[in-house]
Amino acid sequence: MEPYISPGLIISLIVVAIGIFIIAKGLVIVRQSEVMVIERLGSFNRVLESGVNIIIPFIERPRPITMIRYVRMGEEYHPMTTDEVRIDRRETVMDFPGQPVVTTDNVTVKINGALYYQIIDPRRAVYEVANMSQAVEVLAKTTLRSVVGKMELDKLFESRAEVNNAIQAEMEEPASKWGVKLTRVEVQDISMPEEVEEAMRLQMAAERKRRATVTEAEGEKTAAIAMAQGQRESAILNAEGDKQSSILRAQGEQESIRLVLGALGDSEENKQTVIGYLLGQSYIKVLPNMAKDGERVFVPYESSALLGSMGMFRELAGSPEDVVRQSLQRDGLRGGLVGGASNA
Repeated sequence: MEPYISPGLIISLIVVAIGIFIIAKGLVIVRQSEVMVIERLGSFNRVLESGVNIIIPFIERPRPITMIRYVRMGEEYHPMTTDEVRIDRRETVMDFPGQPVVTTDNVTVKINGALYYQIIDPRRAVYEVANMSQAVEVLAKTTLRSVVGKMELDKLFESRAEVNNAIQAEMEEPASKWGVKLTRVEVQDISMPEEVEEAMRLQMAAERKRRATVTEAEGEKTAAIAMAQGQRESAILNAEGDKQSSILRAQGEQESIRLVLGALGDSEENKQTVIGYLLGQSYIKVLPNMAKDGERVFVPYESSALLGSMGMFRELAGSPEDVVRQSLQRDGLRGGLVGGASNA
């Protein structure tokens, strides 16, 4: 006898199965840092946060968001488009391919950049723009061309931080309308044509040579200044020494004259005698040097009188004639003294 299954049992089983299916379809678990935009009958209803959530199957459904990501294969980037119902609210990096950019000095360079952004308003990211990631990418490329196009090539290499800040500042307002926050923009690589790169190398070498020349000239200038200062100080010190020496000699002669006059008496005749004695000493000192230039020495007539006035000082200084004779014999003179043109 076949077992009998009542229609009520079958209906109950069907209802239970439908309930399990509805619960399975309506139970949604959202992971941490993810959200889901829920639509009810085609219009926005709510945003599901992380945790366990329940939706009404067939009436409520998540709204997907279109994302474009680039996969790097060797030197080329390949875009991949996906529709995702779970919106990631973490910071995301978009590494888009290099873009040709023309600087103000008409140099075409290829710039590879990276964009870091974060979805802070999922509703705007879904409803305010058709393709959020593509819109951000195109905005980044156009802003990059606009900012770099205002700069020269040399300034571009020196001011990467300024370029990053300028791009981020210009993109911040339009991106905020899409519920996206730009955290930072980075210029990764700048590629130039070979001829431009070679010209920059030559320019760098010339600049280094110029700096070396300037440094060498500055060193020579400093050395010349130091040498001149040293010579100036040496001349000043020598002049000061000569001055002091002259002062001391004058003081010594003054003292000697004062002593002689004190011994002889302070009369006019004695003063003339002392003057004649001093002049005779000067002649005696000069005669040996004069004899070096020839065999004969011509002494002025007046000098004989000066030498004669030194007779009174023979006991003090010796015979002046003997001194002159000894000096001339020491220098090997073959002639004699001539007192003047009348005695020659």
